[in-house]
Amino acid sequence: MNCFAFDIETIPDVEFGRKMWDLEGLSDEDIGNTMMFKQKQKTNSDFLPLHQHQIVAISVALRTKNTFKVWSLGEKDAPESEIVQRFFDGIERYTPDLLSWNGVGFDLPVLHYRALKHKIQAPKYWDSGKIDNNFRYNNYLSRFHARHIDLMDVLSGYQMKARASLDQIAIMLGYPGKLGMSGDKVWPCWLKGEITAIRNYCETDVINTYLVYLSFEFMRGNLSESELKKEFDLVKASLISENQDHLNEFLSAWAKN
Repeated sequence: MNCFAFDIETIPDVEFGRKMWDLEGLSDEDIGNTMMFKQKQKTNSDFLPLHQHQIVAISVALRTKNTFKVWSLGEKDAPESEIVQRFFDGIERYTPDLLSWNGVGFDLPVLHYRALKHKIQAPKYWDSGKIDNNFRYNNYLSRFHARHIDLMDVLSGYQMKARASLDQIAIMLGYPGKLGMSGDKVWPCWLKGEITAIRNYCETDVINTYLVYLSFEFMRGNLSESELKKEFDLVKASLISENQDHLNEFLSAWAKN
């Protein structure tokens, strides 16, 4: 079975903000900040409604029968339409089990809106049995099916008050968690042209998600202790072979825990 852990990073959709509030003549920075200011006036939080997000990075960790690999979709200057297309193309190609942290509440709805905007077709993702009868009983859309496991959703027992952050659960389990970066820093990084830092952060979030998933599989009895160690060794070997600074930092932090 192919497992496909994923995470997205977003910024304000300034094209939408410019049209919605007639902000022609303002810079992207001013438009994005205006959007967040308007939202904070309404809700006391500057976290935008999901349809007002633009995706700037999608990172994935793919576990196939014999391999594990982490990467970000597209080149760093790829347009949003391309990276969203690549995400759904991966589902078409591999029919993987999707793994996420808060994918039900954030990542997938944002991906839905952006696919809608860019006219991206994803028949396998949206199938609920019309194309493949097996998807009637196990598809990507049902909250309680296994083709997409939102670890935050499942581990909290689907209870809002029991939800926890990926960072804290990763640290609780002895994994690195977030290494000096967080979601609220993505917009400032984007404005400074630091897309590589955003992609690197997204990749380490995906690794944390996958490692939490391995602990979840052990807890469920789907992995023995020896099998869990083999999975850890596979992840470590893959990260070592990439020899990238952010992955080496992740490995170093993991080794200390």
